[in-house]
Amino acid sequence: MVRRISGLFLIDSVAGGFLGTALLSYFFFERFDAGAGAIATLFFLARAANAVSHFGAAWLAARIGLINTMVFTHIPSSLMLVAVALVPEFWMAAALFIVRELLVEMDVPTRQSYVMAVVRPEERTWASGVTTLVRMGGWAVAPFAAGFLMQGVALATPLLIGAGMKIGYDLLLWKSF
Repeated sequence: MVRRISGLFLIDSVAGGFLGTALLSYFFFERFDAGAGAIATLFFLARAANAVSHFGAAWLAARIGLINTMVFTHIPSSLMLVAVALVPEFWMAAALFIVRELLVEMDVPTRQSYVMAVVRPEERTWASGVTTLVRMGGWAVAPFAAGFLMQGVALATPLLIGAGMKIGYDLLLWKSF
């Protein structure tokens, strides 16, 4: 079970590595000529939205279940990320990004709860360690490739690939569990 779910989490973490704060900041700067103050404000609001989403995740999971909460909040957030890459104005991209951030983190507490629910109590520390290590590995590798894609293909490439991988992960997660 831990191997299977870790494999899925690896897909999600590589996708997330394409969407790190530094790369997104560079995207907003290059694409929209956004200043440092605007980008800083955007990420402040985005992280505040992330915090709110953690509280919302528990409420939503109690109503529709852990896996459904992960999938049905993650897919719209990925579609909003695609829209961020395509809209013509910074204010539009910023608004979409903040709404995305309200949804994207709902999978964190639900993912952790799900892992703890499907393993035996004596395996929980090990399972948490393995799944976290896999996620950190994906986050570490992806920015390297994302930088080359931004320079060699197109500025929005990491956003589009990251969003596509996250949607693929969500569909595989939903089908698998």
